[in-house]
Amino acid sequence: MSRFDGRIAIVTGAASGIGKEIALRLAAEGGTPVIADLNLDAAKATAEEIKAKGGDAFAVAMNVTDEAEVEKGVADVVAKYGKVDILVSNAGIQIVKPLVDFPYADWKKLLSIHLDGAFLTTRACLKHMYAANYGRVVYMGSVHSKEASKLKAPYVTAKHGLIGLAKVLAKEGAEHNVTANVVCPGFVRTPLVDKQIPEQAKELGITEEQVVKNVMLKDTVDGQFTTTDDVADAVLYFAAAKSNVLTGQSLVVSHGWYMQ
Repeated sequence: MSRFDGRIAIVTGAASGIGKEIALRLAAEGGTPVIADLNLDAAKATAEEIKAKGGDAFAVAMNVTDEAEVEKGVADVVAKYGKVDILVSNAGIQIVKPLVDFPYADWKKLLSIHLDGAFLTTRACLKHMYAANYGRVVYMGSVHSKEASKLKAPYVTAKHGLIGLAKVLAKEGAEHNVTANVVCPGFVRTPLVDKQIPEQAKELGITEEQVVKNVMLKDTVDGQFTTTDDVADAVLYFAAAKSNVLTGQSLVVSHGWYMQ
């Protein structure tokens, strides 16, 4: 049997980037990923891609900051499959600006997606996980859950906050066989990161090549980007946990950028 045979896994932000890779990997190992994304058409396309390979998948529209939409999305999953075994809270955005100039609206938007979204999706899934006495929750953190960088005040704040949320859930969920962990990638070459390169070059007054070499990858041991596959390996490791032994932990996947 594969690690995820019979497991239903909601992955937010799964229509592209890291989330899509996680969904594809879950399906390849027997799981049924729910592609929960703001872009329903893209979510459906990812679900169809999985089905074309012989797997099962389900697409739902989900704005993770909308309480009603989150509750409906999870309810639709339970109506279709009868349960939710795994939640991967992955949806996120990035906005880079100096703290002194950071618009309050952008601060609130970023924290809402990363933190409110993690809270709302977790709460919606927990009642079903507790009833089944089984659940695996994995939050998508970042090296910025451990370290700070210039121009990223709300992002660093949000990613630190996810570790606190995971620790609370680890304590509360233990008696219900629900674990909580955080995966903390370094820079992964996704559209989200590609968008940051010219933005940081403009803010810092340097070239895009210098942003990559001297900002993004300067503290890695080998000057390499983390890959979506690297991140998926870590997420699936926690999602497949057989006990509470590793609950409440965070794992950095960053080519040595941050060493615990």
